[in-house]
Amino acid sequence: MPGHASAYGFISLAAVACLLSTGALAQSSDSQSTTDLNLNNANPTRATETHTESGNRSIDTHTLQRLGASGQFEPYQEIETETVKVSSTTVRTTTRTFGRDADGNKTLLQVRDEERHNQPGGDSSVTRVVSNPDADGRLQPVQRELEQTKKLGDNVEQTKRTVLLPSVNGDLTPAVQIEQRRVKGANDTVQTQTTTSLPDGEGNWQVNETKHTTTQKDGKNSTTDERVSRLNSDGKLEEVSHTITHESETASGEKNGATETYSLDVTGTPRDGNLHLVQRATTAQRTGATGQQTMQHRVEQPDPGDPNAGLRVTILTTDTARPSASGTRTTQTIQALDPNGDLSMVSVDTTKSDGTAVQVQIAPPEKKK
Repeated sequence: MPGHASAYGFISLAAVACLLSTGALAQSSDSQSTTDLNLNNANPTRATETHTESGNRSIDTHTLQRLGASGQFEPYQEIETETVKVSSTTVRTTTRTFGRDADGNKTLLQVRDEERHNQPGGDSSVTRVVSNPDADGRLQPVQRELEQTKKLGDNVEQTKRTVLLPSVNGDLTPAVQIEQRRVKGANDTVQTQTTTSLPDGEGNWQVNETKHTTTQKDGKNSTTDERVSRLNSDGKLEEVSHTITHESETASGEKNGATETYSLDVTGTPRDGNLHLVQRATTAQRTGATGQQTMQHRVEQPDPGDPNAGLRVTILTTDTARPSASGTRTTQTIQALDPNGDLSMVSVDTTKSDGTAVQVQIAPPEKKK
């Protein structure tokens, strides 16, 4: 069809090369979906997702295209994720991000490598490395993460993660340490404590932030309570924010959510040592008799010019999804506060998506004579 690329066009050469090099399956199960984005804008875009799987290897490709000067869609960003199941306990994932240079040529922007080892009893270890190409196109590591997760009991899990970043000498050195302890309690209660530490300049780690989160579930209803404390100028941990989230679902499938955020910092006023309500976000999702889904997201914040006047609606987003035989058409409208204090339309985007599954026959490589 005009304006729609075939499945063959979106299976990357790297994916095909990997499949042929393994010499493996003569048949590979692939899938592809294409979504037209921002149809009401002057610069419409298109997103294509493909999935290729063969043996212990799979490749997922996310391609973004925009309308070029010729009136045809041209790719400008591509994210390719290759997952290899090395063994029953080891999985290696490589994510490559590509862009386009001034001449429209495909250019590698970043590579993210992750290797996960799962151990008996639920323990695991993960190594992540992010690399960027230098001026000569050679990949140079810019971030490294070391993560270990241990089961300390039937209901207790602990994860330690160390992030290494480039030092003044260019070497990767430990820059952030994050420790998380997760405890499952009675009645589907989960308590999580996350501690973030930074180097103190003398070779020691100093706690810079703590986060305490408690989640309780009651059927399809849940409540999450999160408190964050940070190091203040006196070198002591001080609570700086408190967030409460309620989510519920009715018997008919209607979903509602509300999040209230309290903070020490209120725009337009100095700190007084107390937490104040600085934002309320509510979400309501409804499904009509015809299958049409509507979700409205409302954000309320105080007026910086009169912070004691209470909250006012600052952003109102409405998403409507209309299913049909040819795909789903989604319209998103965004309203925001204008200089007069009224909600005005700032964006209307329409998305049309369709998905198909295809089978691609790949012949095994020919034997050299």
